[in-house]
Amino acid sequence: MKATLYGLLGYPLEHSFSKSFFNNKFEAENIDAEYINFEIPDINMLMEVISEYYNLNGLNVTIPYKEQVIPFLDELDEDAANIGAVNVIKFIHNNGDLKLKGYNSDVIGFCDSISPLLKSHMKKALVLGTGGAAKAVCYGLKKLGIQPQLVSRKNSDKAISYAEITKEIINDHHIIVNTTPLGMYPNIDESPDIPYEYLTPEHLCYDLLYNPDETLFMKNAKAHGAVTKNGLEMLLLQAFASYDIWNSK
Repeated sequence: MKATLYGLLGYPLEHSFSKSFFNNKFEAENIDAEYINFEIPDINMLMEVISEYYNLNGLNVTIPYKEQVIPFLDELDEDAANIGAVNVIKFIHNNGDLKLKGYNSDVIGFCDSISPLLKSHMKKALVLGTGGAAKAVCYGLKKLGIQPQLVSRKNSDKAISYAEITKEIINDHHIIVNTTPLGMYPNIDESPDIPYEYLTPEHLCYDLLYNPDETLFMKNAKAHGAVTKNGLEMLLLQAFASYDIWNSK
């Protein structure tokens, strides 16, 4: 067994990027560490994982546990607390005691990835989805001076519904971010139900998905001239940030 262990917490994990990314990094840089998947069907199994793997030094967290994991943590950093979602857990060992601290590197990856594409007229964004990733995206957009509007299947005090998206709303929101799994492999013929016909070259459509490289959401947006980007760079940037968090003093 390697000296240090890291891992990914989620369910399901068959299409996870993180395991191969980190293990390739460890091999290339001669780091005595290994990254494994913890595919658990219930978040209450987390403490069993921690007790079984004594050399575990950090975790990434993905769907559906970015919010559910918070009660198991001893502390949250400021961004994670404000977002209400965690995708990085740092293991802090002190004289035999273990403290778990939650962070959100999604917001780092998203902001650094989307910033070069932003134009002066882009002041408002539609954020498709309401899960942990959407929370990070909304927080990041606000930090960038952009007003986000959540979109969900049903309207609420926090979100409008897809059915409520009009031409006027599209014209008023020049950024559209898909944080839902719609269109992810193998369901590549799915896409969020928005009126793509109202998009223009003044719009930026950003998909957090990266498999396939070009989702149906992106294809539909590009057909009407919109600028598109997938989530691969965000994924890489948040992975770099995760490793920095785990190994910071």
